[in-house]
Amino acid sequence: MQGLYFDELTVGQSVETTRVVGSGDIEAFAEVSGDSNPVHLDEAYARTTVFGARIAHGMLAAAYISAVLGMKLPGPGSIYLSQSLRFRRPVKIGDPVTTRVTVKALDAAKGHATLETVCQVGGKTVVEGEAVVMVNRRNP
Repeated sequence: MQGLYFDELTVGQSVETTRVVGSGDIEAFAEVSGDSNPVHLDEAYARTTVFGARIAHGMLAAAYISAVLGMKLPGPGSIYLSQSLRFRRPVKIGDPVTTRVTVKALDAAKGHATLETVCQVGGKTVVEGEAVVMVNRRNP
């Protein structure tokens, strides 16, 4: 399985996916990551916080960005080099998270793509940042 090659990328090219966050997703992420903060897992505790309910781990939304990079744009074969993240709003159980990745710049000398990364719920940004990935060339 091969994703896009460097020469198939253009500035402005974009891919978008949507996933609904379920309680099981949060619990699985807590198990895998070791982050069992009660704001993510304990409804009674979470009701006492500013959020008023359980929220997803910020890094769960960031994982949706990773999935787009690794599977869609540029896709399989690309290598994550860096990612900046800003967590703007909480994601709650049942929220549909729309993740959009857009090619922002291309460095032909290095074979690197800089991508704008955004996750939104209801049209409002919950996570935003910028990624740099190494992209396969057709003829290395």
